[in-house]
Amino acid sequence: MASEAVTPGKKKAEIHPDARRINFGRIATYAILIFGALLALIPFIYTVSVSLMNLTEATGGSLIPSKLHFENYAEAWKQAKFATYIWNSVRITLITVTGQLIFCTLAAYAFARMNFPGKNLLFVLLLATLMLPEAVTWVPNFITVSWLENFGYAWRDNWPALTIPFMAGAFGIFLLRQFFQQIPEELWDSAQIDGAGHVRYLLAVIVPLSRAPLVTLALFTFLGAWNSLAWPILVTTDESWRPISYGFLAFLNEAGAQFNLQMAGSIISMLPVLIFYFFVQRQFTESIATSGLKG
Repeated sequence: MASEAVTPGKKKAEIHPDARRINFGRIATYAILIFGALLALIPFIYTVSVSLMNLTEATGGSLIPSKLHFENYAEAWKQAKFATYIWNSVRITLITVTGQLIFCTLAAYAFARMNFPGKNLLFVLLLATLMLPEAVTWVPNFITVSWLENFGYAWRDNWPALTIPFMAGAFGIFLLRQFFQQIPEELWDSAQIDGAGHVRYLLAVIVPLSRAPLVTLALFTFLGAWNSLAWPILVTTDESWRPISYGFLAFLNEAGAQFNLQMAGSIISMLPVLIFYFFVQRQFTESIATSGLKG
């Protein structure tokens, strides 16, 4: 094949130095991201490895099991009564997430779109509660729950004590309020022309446009409710409503901790969280992409 003829007066195309710098920057970015991903995966990989070891290898600091002990998962499930505790955690989490989405949405809309006396002062006081440690709220919540039992309904050892105190959080109200304020006022004017009130406008316009923050709030609430331990132990006296976190106490005995069963239990308790995350991840990404479009 004949070589291409170079047209007189034209120079051979050269790679601009900026292109080399851009390519190097991309390579460096990908390298940093891959390194960070590996650092994040190392604890998870080690957890899986220990969960497949025997007790001697788990306590001896081994990195790789000599033999895969898949029976650890069955033993952890049986010993920690995960069937009962997972069902309890599922009920507690679903009720808490539902309450957060309902009450935080209503409160955030009131702060963002409605005018009433003392609104700014109440919002400042609400934000001030974010500075309080969670343990500080246990005593007043416990006193309130105990006082409400005087009306003849058993709050403790039941779902109300485990869920109602956490159905409206300052973080969720703040998150949704900030997003609601970014929605154009023209939509509210159009809704008023069509005869819509606040309730219809909230349900028909605000909520569909706010899927991204709502999903984010659901994720944070799910993680908090699923991993709770101190408060459920405080307001329950039996195992009928205790969550999955309480089941890990079964792996502690006089001889010491059963690290291999603990890690197996951790993987079991992690699976619902991962399933929920991957289920809402696509919706979360799509919500961000569509909510940023105008016109």
